[in-house]
Amino acid sequence: MTRAKPPKCPTRAKPKIGRPPTYQALFARQAERLVQDGATDAELASFFEVTTVTIWRWKTAHPEFCNALQRGKDLADDVVERSLFQRATGYSHPAVKIMQNEGEPVIVPYVQYYPPDTAAAFIWLKNRRPQRWRDRPVGDGEDDDIARARRIKAALSEIEDTVEQPAG
Repeated sequence: MTRAKPPKCPTRAKPKIGRPPTYQALFARQAERLVQDGATDAELASFFEVTTVTIWRWKTAHPEFCNALQRGKDLADDVVERSLFQRATGYSHPAVKIMQNEGEPVIVPYVQYYPPDTAAAFIWLKNRRPQRWRDRPVGDGEDDDIARARRIKAALSEIEDTVEQPAG
């Protein structure tokens, strides 16, 4: 699946005077592959033998690095999304069982079935149809914050009406 919004990466920053940069153009492709496998910024820093702050700086200074990270993360998210959908709806796949018969190995092919998982289905529906499957039911059609503000205003009005005004 592709994302609707492009990643938010800044334009290339001007180099500053100081220590020579450790960044190389090859790092973008390497980082993309690492984040496809779920690598975090700390793991990227360990791989490139720099600090996490350096990874953050590379993201802002090198748009190709930032875009590569976004592409890799998007691909990983798509894989997880597909896996969650399969888990929610149930799926099967070919598998083999290896047994022994009279001292000889016997390979028996079969189809492994995984039934639908209600927790995965709930997570999927909560994210895909939040109005119908959110954790809190929708009240009387009003936005929760607006309804809360109206209740507070009414309570304050009641308090003001019951408080006696000092004689003066």
